[in-house]
Amino acid sequence: MNMEARVGVVVEGGQQALNSAHDGGARKYLHQQGQNKPSLNQQPQIGTVQQLLAGGIAGAFSKTCTAPLARLTILFQVQGMHSDIAAMKKASIWHEASRIINEEGFRAFWKGNLVTIAHRLPYSSVNFYAYEQYKKFLHSLIRERYPGNASADLLVHFSGGGLAGITAASVTYPLDLVRTRLAAQRNTIYYRGIWHAFHTIFREEGFLGMYKGLGATLLGVGPSIAISFSVYESLRSFWQSRRPNDSTVMVSLACGSLSGIASSTATFPLDLVRRRKQLEGAGGRARVYNTGLYGIFKHIVQTEGLKGLYRGILPEYYKVVPSVGIVFMTYETLKTVLSQISSRS
Repeated sequence: MNMEARVGVVVEGGQQALNSAHDGGARKYLHQQGQNKPSLNQQPQIGTVQQLLAGGIAGAFSKTCTAPLARLTILFQVQGMHSDIAAMKKASIWHEASRIINEEGFRAFWKGNLVTIAHRLPYSSVNFYAYEQYKKFLHSLIRERYPGNASADLLVHFSGGGLAGITAASVTYPLDLVRTRLAAQRNTIYYRGIWHAFHTIFREEGFLGMYKGLGATLLGVGPSIAISFSVYESLRSFWQSRRPNDSTVMVSLACGSLSGIASSTATFPLDLVRRRKQLEGAGGRARVYNTGLYGIFKHIVQTEGLKGLYRGILPEYYKVVPSVGIVFMTYETLKTVLSQISSRS
């Protein structure tokens, strides 16, 4: 499930829904492993705090490894705001990557990554805690009326995951906005770092400036969960019915990656609009969009065509599989280490 790894194993992925759906595949994979633990005695058992720590570190490490692709995605997404059509037609992943190396240096691929790492633990913590609270509330509301009903259990997990995702995204949104602004900077440096960005945005755009694009983010949570969940479960059920002896690891990684691609494809236009809203008025530039979400969608289609809504989708696709694999391997390694430490103390 897209947001359900917060049940026992919290590894954030996004926004996707909110952010980037490839994390959803990793989270679904980890949750699936968590569900299978009772029958796998060899798997190390760790507590909630250790799960949170391992999940947060795994997510941060995965984001660091795929940061160059993430920055390329952001740069492509926001091209249409201040670039002319002729320049955009010449854009390619290789051309943009070469430009970054030649003009900004190799380290520029990781612009904004420190904010991403700082965003990880509070997001995962809020996500984890909120999910548990929503789940308790929904249990009392739904499951007591329909005890033993599988559909009721599914509704509790699905609704709890969506509400927790919305809560975590809202609480930590300013960090996500600052990350976008830092990553979108090219040769001209307007924000000199995380704290300077926070101070400048607050001074020039006010408190609400920290939440530009939040509406598009929250709108993407539900569809991202629904698509990731349905595609993942359908693929996994189909695969296991045809090849029941295949490795659970291979099945989960493959299905998680494919569901991440499906979710990214469906919700990418919302993510693109979110990024552009986050950059409205950045660096003292004039506003580009003076309408709501519908007006922005309409403006992009009129000026850039339908493909403008998917500008930057290729690097997004390229980071799905490595992200899922890195999160899993890092999480499992940390889980083993933390389990050994706990058993010795």
